[in-house]
Amino acid sequence: MAARRPCPPAPGPLEGYAARFDPLFVSLAQRRGFREYLTGLLAPRDRNKTLTALAGAEPIVGAQHPAVQRLQFFLTESTWDADKVNARRIEMLLAGPATAPHADGVLVIDDSGDRKDGNVTAHIGRQWLGRLGKTDNGIVTVTTLWADQRLYYPLHMRCYTPAKHFPKGKTDPAFRTKLQIGAELAVQAAQTGIVFRAVAADAAYGDQDNFRAELRAAGLPFVMALKPRRGMWQFHADAYTPKDAASILSWGGPEHPGDWTAVDRAFHDGHTERWWAAEARLGRWGPDGTTRLVVATTDPATLPDKNTWYLATDLPRPGSPREADSPHPAADLAEIVRIYGVRHWIEQGYKQVKDELGWADFQVRSATAIHRHQVLVCCAFSFCWDTFFGQPASADSPATPTGDDAGERGPEPLRPQSSPSWPKAIRAVRSWQTPWIALRRWWNAWSTEPPPHEIKTLIESLAAGRGLNLYLPP
Repeated sequence: MAARRPCPPAPGPLEGYAARFDPLFVSLAQRRGFREYLTGLLAPRDRNKTLTALAGAEPIVGAQHPAVQRLQFFLTESTWDADKVNARRIEMLLAGPATAPHADGVLVIDDSGDRKDGNVTAHIGRQWLGRLGKTDNGIVTVTTLWADQRLYYPLHMRCYTPAKHFPKGKTDPAFRTKLQIGAELAVQAAQTGIVFRAVAADAAYGDQDNFRAELRAAGLPFVMALKPRRGMWQFHADAYTPKDAASILSWGGPEHPGDWTAVDRAFHDGHTERWWAAEARLGRWGPDGTTRLVVATTDPATLPDKNTWYLATDLPRPGSPREADSPHPAADLAEIVRIYGVRHWIEQGYKQVKDELGWADFQVRSATAIHRHQVLVCCAFSFCWDTFFGQPASADSPATPTGDDAGERGPEPLRPQSSPSWPKAIRAVRSWQTPWIALRRWWNAWSTEPPPHEIKTLIESLAAGRGLNLYLPP
């Protein structure tokens, strides 16, 4: 068998990361396309990350540039398998000591809608787009991600296809609702080897009895939000909604909490906040039932809408008759609040990440190309954690200034911070990637001659992953 032709290396630590995916690509063009696509996704956003932006070509008029056409072919026509690439990415996360999932983590199910024009793009339709808060023409993707109080990363993703795309509409055997997709992705995560304490989701999923039943049938515990006004059949004098059930709990103030228990919520930045939690009864839901109703709030007297959670969970209560029979460890009120709290803070951060890496910036129409783009975005996201927790460049690298260059400003590599932070991770990546891209493009636009020794040395140092601290000193 002939040896593979060498691929032009990606800059800095990105080459080592990309090389671990090389066995999944059968040609030099695919390996090069993978590196170029990730490089473009990781670059700072100065415009939408279309193919011209990822390749560094001029908008519109540069669409026919060979570099743009290479990426277009890589994304739409090439024969690589996006699911295998995503599986390799998850294998690497599971193998990393800092990113390996543990039993206290949470599997979060969510969906994200992004507006798109036209009517011929795969998965497109007029539907509710949560990011916009309205019904509009767009594409909705259901995702799972693993999270704890330290870090988070996406796992699997699948676009929801509206019924109009199927010959028999909603009765078509291939049609899947967002709830069915979410349950299937949760099962897929468990089968992949992802361990977690429970599945968490907002009220769009938690309010659906069938969805919770599917998770229970698969043996996956859950902690899910309910809408305050979610009605349930009751006798006339009994509570009818979760908010009614919470309102009848006794409360005499912090000194006499009655049915409520103090819970301290811990946030990612280290600060804590005092909340109150209690178990309420709603129909068959109660402390010893198959499903428990847990209410958490900052003020039991007023139950403010923005700071009150109504949670359904099938985790047994400590000391209850169900604890011995349940396959899942018991969870007290503090644990229930912690699990859902992880989902709560991760949602906003994950949206920012998708905006930063161009999750919705694709301009392709086929289902295959859209899925490939989303997988590549997730690879770029995971690369930031990989470098954040990885080893910095060695001091004896060839790019280290020596001899007459020793007096030049040769910055040390940016080392990982003690507290994991994805925004810090992407800034550390861009500390070498951004000047590496800019210097090469600027010099090529200025002159056809080789760069002077000082600029050449700086470019080599950046290509080795040595970042520049471009911020003002503290």
